[in-house]
Amino acid sequence: MLLLSYQVIVLLSLLVFAGILLFNLVELQYLPESPSASGERPFVSVLVPARNEEHSVEACVLSLLSQDYPRYEVVVLDDGSEDATPEILRRLAASSGGRLRIVQGDPLPDGWHGKAWACRQLGDLASGELLLFTDADTRHKPESLSRSVAALDASGAGMLSLTPYQEMVGFLEKLVIPLVYFILMCYLPLRLVRTSPRSVFCSAIGQFMLFRRETYRSIGGHRAVKAAIVEDVWLCRAVKKNGGRVAVFNGVDVLSCRMYRSAGEIIRGFSKNLFAGLGYRSPLLFGLVVLTLAFHVLPFGFLAAALQQGDFGPALFLLPLLQAAIALSCRVLIAVRFRQPAGFAFLHALSQLVLIAIALNSFAVTRFGKGSQWKGRYYKFVSGEQ
Repeated sequence: MLLLSYQVIVLLSLLVFAGILLFNLVELQYLPESPSASGERPFVSVLVPARNEEHSVEACVLSLLSQDYPRYEVVVLDDGSEDATPEILRRLAASSGGRLRIVQGDPLPDGWHGKAWACRQLGDLASGELLLFTDADTRHKPESLSRSVAALDASGAGMLSLTPYQEMVGFLEKLVIPLVYFILMCYLPLRLVRTSPRSVFCSAIGQFMLFRRETYRSIGGHRAVKAAIVEDVWLCRAVKKNGGRVAVFNGVDVLSCRMYRSAGEIIRGFSKNLFAGLGYRSPLLFGLVVLTLAFHVLPFGFLAAALQQGDFGPALFLLPLLQAAIALSCRVLIAVRFRQPAGFAFLHALSQLVLIAIALNSFAVTRFGKGSQWKGRYYKFVSGEQ
């Protein structure tokens, strides 16, 4: 009876997550088509922090210089790169006709996360009415800026973020990176990001964040998140706490990004973000581990045990089968919407086990090691929860 009650609770929970997903699939709209120009459009500063981005920065900058938006500048800050990034940027600037500006970043001060410090400097240099912060590993379709500005104007928001198309090449990329959108779409009601004033309902992806200048200035810019590893979500919270509105759109048709290029980068990148994203709260992290096991791993374990024992009753087989079917259906729906490899949705249990291992590693390196590592720097901000 106890096992049966447990299985019913898990099934009902997964049905709730599936319901959230279905509402989110309706809520997360594509960007509107850009309206025909009528009057002067706001000037946009496109701001790109770059550190050791020799594999991606050229494609990113060229895509930004090819925008069909009439009034914008591109400013790239070299944040102490130790590879060929500075040489690539100088070459691009020389052929940009003055639209591209390259600046050298100042040394990282104590108490700051590297990306937040780079963006703080970029924000101070920007002259636009709108500020777009985007990563150096992104690529933008020519209409991405014009459509995003139109969406910001139509939404009345002070901050807008896009969900990019995630380029995935290696096995571990295809296994783990889709979980970013699985967590977003199944656990967070996106309508509340747009409509609720409560800062707990927040979503933003740092690969593309467009601000009204007055909104960005009113929260203190990136100073508000100087020690935040997951600075995008905390910027969203700062905007909402200050009374601003946030809009999120599906950007897979205008924006792409390859987040990580190796297994090591995936482990370091997710380990950097996971514990930090939970505010360095150990109970939340271990709660996430337990719930991930219960909702997304154990149903497949029960099915394996049922097949081995020949027990096809509700507690060991029928309810876990429904649980697994719901989880896999959610993964397939998300894969279709975000143009992910659908076949990897059926490795759902394995991907969740990898997520658990990364979560535990994130806890270990932060609590007992040097801290989170990224691009040659270590961060350990546990004492000051974000």
